Amino acid sequence: MYEYLLTVDGNESRARTQAETVVDQPTNATDIHATLLHVTTDEDPTPLEEMSAITLAQNILEDAGIETDLTRIEGDPTTVILETAEEIDAKRICIAGRKRTPTGKAVFGSVTQGVILSTTRPVLVCHTEQQ
Repeated sequence: MYEYLLTVDGNESRARTQAETVVDQPTNATDIHATLLHVTTDEDPTPLEEMSAITLAQNILEDAGIETDLTRIEGDPTTVILETAEEIDAKRICIAGRKRTPTGKAVFGSVTQGVILSTTRPVLVCHTEQQ
């Protein structure tokens, strides 16, 4: 099975871009699966099925014949993404980057940068015009 890990937050534009990027990836695999991961830093009572960005990405993937699972984990985003990728043996991690100033990156850190620098797995970084 060819497993993708998509890190989906509440932004529909980023979720759409991630799902469409995965659908457009060339692969010879016939059994493709995607885990949509929502990382929170606090307990969020909203069911994942009710989060529009997640259902949008899920629908795009499933319309393309890609089976999906939804997962929410509380914790440090970079750590959770890396641990989940290892646990599910993701072949690729798909992240939607955000525009940040150099100061913002230095002060707040960058999940995208942390994942890229801390994994040996391929990372797809998607960009959207609307952030």
